[in-house]
Amino acid sequence: MRAEVFLPDDYRPAENEPFMNDRQLEYFRRKLLAWKAELLEQSAETLEGLAESARNVPDIADRASEETDRALELRTRDRQRKLVSKIDSALRRIENGEYGYCEKTGEPISLKRLDARPIATMTLEAQEKHERRERVHRDD
Repeated sequence: MRAEVFLPDDYRPAENEPFMNDRQLEYFRRKLLAWKAELLEQSAETLEGLAESARNVPDIADRASEETDRALELRTRDRQRKLVSKIDSALRRIENGEYGYCEKTGEPISLKRLDARPIATMTLEAQEKHERRERVHRDD
């Protein structure tokens, strides 16, 4: 069991403290858990909304519009489901002591990048290189 880490409400990870110390890890863990809770709440609202809107609409144009809205909502929720999976993966990396380090180079990922995208698994440079390689192979 992990010891509780005190984290002031206004805490922000800083470059002048040891990288991925207990406070930084706790900051990112809480950030990830809050993001996940928000996504799961939105998913629950979507399910309720879809259940309520499952009615027979006689007008064909209205029905088509409703189906389009429903399809868009389901696509959005599928993206969010994948995002929850990435959040879970980041939480596992925190528990394993691997969080904050690039999976390609092993170098620390910048705190600014992690704060903006806490599920990041690569440094900005490694991510850009990966995307360039992906674009080249996709164009083949």
